Amino acid sequence: MTIYICPMHSKVRQDGPGKCPDCGMALLPEGARFGLLRHMLGSPLHIAIMVGAMVAVMAVAMMLLH
Repeated sequence: MTIYICPMHSKVRQDGPGKCPDCGMALLPEGARFGLLRHMLGSPLHIAIMVGAMVAVMAVAMMLLH
């Protein structure tokens, strides 16, 4: 039997596929390789947040180096 989990909410576990009651994202099989990345890429909003965070980190790094 495969246990499905939400990579963002470790307390969410169930016996079959479904959606996380906390964030609404699809649950992934436990132990799925790169599960968090697949979870984050499953939503355009998450992609935008990741890109924004990377740009912000790069901007701060550039300011600190000058």
